[in-house]
Amino acid sequence: MHVLAAFKNTLFVLFLSLASCRPSPGQADQQETLAEPADTLVIAAQRTGVYLPLLQGKKVALVANQTSVVFRPDGPPVHLADTLLASGITLVKVFAPEHGFRGQADAGEKVQDGVDVQTGLPVTSLYGSKRKPGPEDLEGLEVVVFDIQDVGVRFYTYIATLQLVMEACAAEGIPVVVLDRPNPHTGWTDGPVMEEAHKSFLGMTPIPLVYGMTIGEYARMINAEGWLENGLRADLTVVELEHFRRGQDYELPIPPSPNLPNAQAVGLYPSLGLFEGTTVNAGRGTPYQFQRFGAPFLDPGHFDFTYMPQPNAGAKNPKHNGTRCNGRDLSEVTPPKAVDLRWLIEAYRYREPGTDFFNTSGFTRHAGTEVLQQQIEAGLDPVQIRGSWQPALEAFRTIRARYLIYP
Repeated sequence: MHVLAAFKNTLFVLFLSLASCRPSPGQADQQETLAEPADTLVIAAQRTGVYLPLLQGKKVALVANQTSVVFRPDGPPVHLADTLLASGITLVKVFAPEHGFRGQADAGEKVQDGVDVQTGLPVTSLYGSKRKPGPEDLEGLEVVVFDIQDVGVRFYTYIATLQLVMEACAAEGIPVVVLDRPNPHTGWTDGPVMEEAHKSFLGMTPIPLVYGMTIGEYARMINAEGWLENGLRADLTVVELEHFRRGQDYELPIPPSPNLPNAQAVGLYPSLGLFEGTTVNAGRGTPYQFQRFGAPFLDPGHFDFTYMPQPNAGAKNPKHNGTRCNGRDLSEVTPPKAVDLRWLIEAYRYREPGTDFFNTSGFTRHAGTEVLQQQIEAGLDPVQIRGSWQPALEAFRTIRARYLIYP
């Protein structure tokens, strides 16, 4: 879906009437600068009346990317950096996550420090030579604002950036303000829970592959569960959404990264993202990222769909670049509300004999465990594998319940 089309579609979704939820204690009398119709979903970035007073007169840094916008009913969205500057906030620098401040870098591509040409703000990369701000990066700051659209999948790296920012700020005594945004996968939890032995930037905490929380709720969990190093706790404020209900449909208005271009890709990402730890292409190098999969070594007698990955804006060197791949087109399927293993298992079973399928270290980092690869190699079916996840998922749901904000 074209970015503009996605934005227009989502504005339609945003302005549908939704069931109201009770305001948070202490916020019922807050006046919002950007008025919205009653019962309309309001993202935290629009609630300027709540968070601007927390920033006024202070030196502020922003952790943000291209999704960090304030929506307006009478015009195009405005980047949060521009909103803060126009409101008289002393915004002194920006921290950029994977894909960069403007969201144009490939997955895994190092993001360089620099200057944002649109605002003139210095940009410090948190996906280059460092993943965590150092004391020198935070020197002189009085508050850090985090506002990035998450997609609710553990190996999507924005939540790792959130954790490391909170950790660094806690060590320096700098408050963190998280502006909450809807997660398109809040209504369910699924997948293997990450094991401590396999902690990485693709999974830093013992949560399942789909954890069913907004990024604000998750920030509360990180802070209170002791997941920051050395027992640190951040001075954390979560600015909440208004009129958001868990599990409601929410199509992202702006692609959160180059290879999640539309709602279909976001919906299939919990299942097809596991292909990132294999030698199978998951649509990178095509306009249908995470909406198809294929490889030259998959049986053409079983897979009747073919395509050829080519370099594009989101993948400069995709897997099997320029080679015909046999696989499946999933661009018209209904995305499941589960981590669906059938496509991964099908690809494994119908590969050419002797073909390397798993990139073992990469697959383990994505899965958060060595067990999933072992189960697939042993021939277990999806029902058996999913059954093995349930005890850890139930334990996680008990912990998760302490930090949920929305009904």
